[in-house]
Amino acid sequence: MLDLRRLRMLRALADHGTVTAAADALYVTPSAVSQHLAALETEVGQPLLERRGRRVQLTAAGKLLLSHTNTILAELERAEAALAAHASGQHGEIVVAAFASAIGLLVAPTIAALRERAPGVVVRVRDAEGHESLPMLMDGGVDLAVAVEYRGAPREDDERVARVALYAEPFDAVLSAAHPLAEAAEVPLAELAGEDWISPSPGNPVYDVVRLACEHAGITPRIAHYSADFRATAALAGAGAGVALVPRTALYGVRLTGAVTRPLVAPAPVRRVFAAIRRGSEARPLVEATLAELRRTAEGLG
Repeated sequence: MLDLRRLRMLRALADHGTVTAAADALYVTPSAVSQHLAALETEVGQPLLERRGRRVQLTAAGKLLLSHTNTILAELERAEAALAAHASGQHGEIVVAAFASAIGLLVAPTIAALRERAPGVVVRVRDAEGHESLPMLMDGGVDLAVAVEYRGAPREDDERVARVALYAEPFDAVLSAAHPLAEAAEVPLAELAGEDWISPSPGNPVYDVVRLACEHAGITPRIAHYSADFRATAALAGAGAGVALVPRTALYGVRLTGAVTRPLVAPAPVRRVFAAIRRGSEARPLVEATLAELRRTAEGLG
C-alpha cells in the first residue's frame, strides 16, 4: 500500500525541485525526504527520480504517480471535509496567508465579519507576499491563500489548487510632489523614460508588472532602489529618489509625505487578486465560511 506521507514528499519534490527545498517546506530533514522517497521507489518497484545537476527530476513513472497523487490527496481533502461538516459544522481554526495590503483590505474585515456571522471560526493570519502564499498552501502550511496573478502561478485548471477571483486593480504612478507630472490627470508611462525607478526585487510579481508595462511603453526602467514595502516606496518617491508603479489599493489610508499618486494613461497594468484553496477542501465548513466572507468583502471594495 502506498504511504500518504511519502506521496506528499513526492509532490513537494516536484513543486520545489530539490530535496532540501522539499524538506524545508515540509519541516523535515533532507535525509528523511531522501529515505522516504527511496522507500517509495522500492514500494512501486520502479525508479521515480533522476538527478540533473543539483536538481532532481521525476522519471516517466514518477510523473505518472504524481498525477495520481494529486487525485488521491484531493480525495483525502474531500473525505476530511465531509467528516468535518458532519461532526461539527463551522467551528475550528483556519490559517490564511495573504500579502500586507490584502490583510488590511480583505482579511481583517473578514475576521470582523466572521465574528458576527460564524463566531466559531478562528482565523490565524500569515503575512506572505502574493507569490509566496501558494507554495505554503500546497505544502499544507496554510488552509487558504490570498494571492496575485504572476508568471508561474498555478492555472485555473491546476489539479492541486482551486481558485476564486476576488478583485482586480490598476497600477498608479507614484511621483514626487515636485515632479513635472505631479499635477497631470493621467501619466503617460513613456514620459518616465530616463527616470530613476523604485521597484521590488526580481521574483516579486510587481517587478514583473513594472518590466512588462515599461516594455510595452517602449522604455527600459533604470531601477535605482529596491523595496517590496509600498510605504517605503512612497517615502522614497516623496524624497525625489525615483518614480514607481504601485497597485492602487496598496497605499489606501497611507499618509503620503512629499509624494502623489496619479493614474496611468490607458491601458494601465492590472493586479489580479484571487483566493486559493487545495482542491477537495471546498466543502470544509471553515474554508467555505471564510471564502464566502472574503468574496463579500471583495465585492465591497468597488
